[in-house]
Amino acid sequence: MNIDRQTRLSIVNVVCGLCIAALVGALMKYLTDSMSVFQITWLRFLGQTVLLLPIALWVGGADTFRPSRPTLQIVRGLTLSGATLAFVTGARTTDFADAIAILYAYPFLLTVIAVIFLGERVRLGGWISVAGGFIGVLLVIRPQFDHVDVGALWIFLCAMIVSSQMAINRKLGSLSHPMITTFLGGLVATLSLSIFVPFYWSVIPLELFWVIVVMVLLGAVSQALLVYGFSKAEASTLAPFTYFEIIAAVIIGLMMFGTVPDWISVGGIILIIGCGMAVARSISDGKTVRQSAKF
Repeated sequence: MNIDRQTRLSIVNVVCGLCIAALVGALMKYLTDSMSVFQITWLRFLGQTVLLLPIALWVGGADTFRPSRPTLQIVRGLTLSGATLAFVTGARTTDFADAIAILYAYPFLLTVIAVIFLGERVRLGGWISVAGGFIGVLLVIRPQFDHVDVGALWIFLCAMIVSSQMAINRKLGSLSHPMITTFLGGLVATLSLSIFVPFYWSVIPLELFWVIVVMVLLGAVSQALLVYGFSKAEASTLAPFTYFEIIAAVIIGLMMFGTVPDWISVGGIILIIGCGMAVARSISDGKTVRQSAKF
């Protein structure tokens, strides 16, 4: 398969953006030892909003604050805050690589949503891959009747919210520039979280300020790379490369937290990646989908 220069650049941007996103997630997990989930999430989106504001204004000018489908933009922003809260809450008690692997249930959930609400068609092989993907997620979660892994359930809730967010991205893809959508999502998330932050605020230890600054800067860089990557190449072409985030999460989990998935989880991760790539190729209606980044 011949890949042009622009597509190759998009692949590099997406891989780098998702590897950075995995590091941002790890930093948020690290901060949960000293700060509340609401505080961490609010700071993350506040910093992103401030940093992306000049870029959004450069792209859209005054129309940045007069987007198409404003209600849908608001709903998307609320899914951003909800998904991130759920992820950070779950990652606090779940091995980091397992958390990212469970998060990748969202392509399978998105497939179901796309068929029901967006009128897309999936071949039989696609449905088999969806079933295989959910089996992979179950291998990572490994639910037990005598013990409920609440953290894993929070991550799965995050995956459910992200799948809805991605469906909204598809609706907004042709109506608004991805950078404007990304900026507005962060703005809405910041404003919605501002309602709750005063009730969960705690003094930030001085030694954590650098962690917060790095988290904010890397978060903005990750979003910019992902927005650019998904806006310049087909999502179906980029989909197989998104699973580099799981590989990055395994490495980061080992380096930052000293954890590594066991063999059952590794088997589940391999099944998730394989079935996820198969699902990405199974949409048969020929639509071109340009997605902006997830949280």
